[in-house]
Amino acid sequence: MNENNKQLVEAIIAGIQEKKGRDIVHVDLSAIETAAAQGFVITTGNTPMQVDAIADSVREYVEKTIGQRPFNYDGYQNSQWIIIDYGSVFVHVFIPEFRERFNLEQLWADATLNTIPNLD
Repeated sequence: MNENNKQLVEAIIAGIQEKKGRDIVHVDLSAIETAAAQGFVITTGNTPMQVDAIADSVREYVEKTIGQRPFNYDGYQNSQWIIIDYGSVFVHVFIPEFRERFNLEQLWADATLNTIPNLD
């Protein structure tokens, strides 16, 4: 993972932790040639309101700390799964049922999975 992506992932994780996102996993896809991105950061919020707050926190924290805005984001309509696209890294913020259903970690099982401990 290059230095820019490393800084981006660190800022994303800090933004998630600001709003108590849980079960954070960084999926490093950099060794997979066919992957659409260098990595994913996946987290869970307990309610749609918390999913919303986590996604907002990530966008604000990343822009404030490293000056990067997302290319796009989607999912605020129902806030069950919000995706934020930073080009090389995608952020997925799920409510528990949707994270379980889509199981992105299993889908990309050949990637390197880095689990970030919950803060509490």
